[in-house]
Amino acid sequence: MNQLLRFCSVLFVTLMFFSHQAMAKTTTTKPIPIRVVVVTAFELGEDTGDIAGEFQHWVEQFPLSETIAAPATYHGVLRYNPELQVLGMVTGEGPTRVAASITALASDPRFDLSHAYFILAGIAGVNPNKGTLGTVAWARYAVNGGSAHLLDAREIPADWPDGFTPVQASTPYPQPRPPIHSIASDMVFAFNPQLVNWAYQRTKDMTLPDSAELEKKRQQYKNFPKAQAKPQVILGDTISSETFWSGHKMNQWAERWVNYWTDGKGEMVTTAMEEIALYQALSYQAKIGRVDTNRILSLRAASNFDAPPPGESAAEKLKEEMNEENFIGLDIATRAAYQVGSPIVRELATHWDQYKDHIPQ
Repeated sequence: MNQLLRFCSVLFVTLMFFSHQAMAKTTTTKPIPIRVVVVTAFELGEDTGDIAGEFQHWVEQFPLSETIAAPATYHGVLRYNPELQVLGMVTGEGPTRVAASITALASDPRFDLSHAYFILAGIAGVNPNKGTLGTVAWARYAVNGGSAHLLDAREIPADWPDGFTPVQASTPYPQPRPPIHSIASDMVFAFNPQLVNWAYQRTKDMTLPDSAELEKKRQQYKNFPKAQAKPQVILGDTISSETFWSGHKMNQWAERWVNYWTDGKGEMVTTAMEEIALYQALSYQAKIGRVDTNRILSLRAASNFDAPPPGESAAEKLKEEMNEENFIGLDIATRAAYQVGSPIVRELATHWDQYKDHIPQ
């Protein structure tokens, strides 16, 4: 019995020692300092070697060669470049997935994101009044297109321009805006204008990828000169909504909605789903010092028009897009998003001594 007790005592002490050592190692391991986080919404199939979604060009070309398990995020893994300390992720499409994935990342004790820049690089629909297929737009504003009151189109009063009103309002576009939105700060987010302009100036003269197929599609947009132009890098704001809409009436609503919420300073160029959720999630994390919302960028590459060409109905346009292989401009747009976004990411990460404590202007 004495020998058994002695053995158990030794075993207990040994286990306690190794447990203490493991805990000490865990608590003293410093989190990985991240310089830039590349945020994408989706990938098609695998991260490498097949049809590219928003993420694959970053993984293969930047490259993001290391894989880090992240089971609390949509994609389940993160991709990492250890030399440049650049992290890449797939959040999943839509605001709920983005908010959950970004919160999981920002809460992960393995990473120090306190000085990290975030760049959302994805595809979008483009307003034919403002741009064309393959164009890449740096956003100055992201406007929430999903939070509203809505009347059915068959019951809109004759003197209303559309069926949307702000939450807590009974008519379209009232002034002043309902106070709930000033309290919640949930309808429009302004990206750091100095950072946006810095990124735009460094990329505005790029020649972007194009194709004969996209050129043929552009020429259908008679009397839309910007839709018929060659793709270019521009400044242009995005409306963020989980509902995929199509048509000129909806496009006109989006133009009015962005104008209303930005006090006439914004210009609706692209339509996507993720910006509001990204910025909202990061703004909460910024309250406890985990991130800095002055370091967020959004660029969108146009994969499709949000309204049909003359002679085609909105329903026909929607059917056409659903029958195509994930939009006619998917390949060009994902390549363009990487082409424009990657030099900015590389510049920030390569010259970290310059940009860690001082946001570029």
